[in-house]
Amino acid sequence: MTEPALDPAEALAQARNLVRSRDKAVLATLARPDAPEAGAPYASLVQVAFDHDGAPLLLVSTLADHTKNLHADARVSLLFDATEGRAEPLTGPRVSVQGTAAPAEGDFARARYLARFPGAAMYADFKDFAFWRVDPGRAHQVAGFGRISWFERFAFDARASAALALAEAEIVAHMNADHADAVALYARLAGEADGGTWTMTGVDPEGTDIRDHTRGRAARVRFDKIATDAESARVELVRLVKRARG
Repeated sequence: MTEPALDPAEALAQARNLVRSRDKAVLATLARPDAPEAGAPYASLVQVAFDHDGAPLLLVSTLADHTKNLHADARVSLLFDATEGRAEPLTGPRVSVQGTAAPAEGDFARARYLARFPGAAMYADFKDFAFWRVDPGRAHQVAGFGRISWFERFAFDARASAALALAEAEIVAHMNADHADAVALYARLAGEADGGTWTMTGVDPEGTDIRDHTRGRAARVRFDKIATDAESARVELVRLVKRARG
């Protein structure tokens, strides 16, 4: 049976939330001209963090085939899969994001990536590693049986949240130092009820990212309302605690 269709705006918000909740993806590039299979699709596994607008952030080696491919053709597709644990995986949710990749500018991408994957700090500054940002274009979502959507523009307009981006590091540090109990409640809201040591790794206009570094698990909780600065983020974080306790 086909499930009821989602409102387009809600479908897009759900797709972005699914994507942001994943910490790895399948990256598809096009084999470079000097490769034996020039022009053919090439798929690889990458760890992913995200900019405030939902743009995927990658840390890749210049020696990797996918990076060599990107230098020749910047077009990519990323598959974010949330079908694990299902008897029928093809009925589960997943999102494919198309876009154009380019080396990330500034320190923000580095900060967000290393907050999510602190172990990457061991090699992030090696000369043969670099941060890349994927500017999202179209995206394709399968949200369940018969619930399929194409989005012409996947990224969230984060221009109004510049103040939140500036305050993010302080918010995350404060929550982890003084409100570990609240972060544990966020994990419960995200469906992670089996314990673990959870820390907050990021807060953006649409929600907060958390991670259990001891077991390598990522999770995400979506806000009820868009946060544009530190105060509106605080309101949403408090709201999530009340929801978990309720």
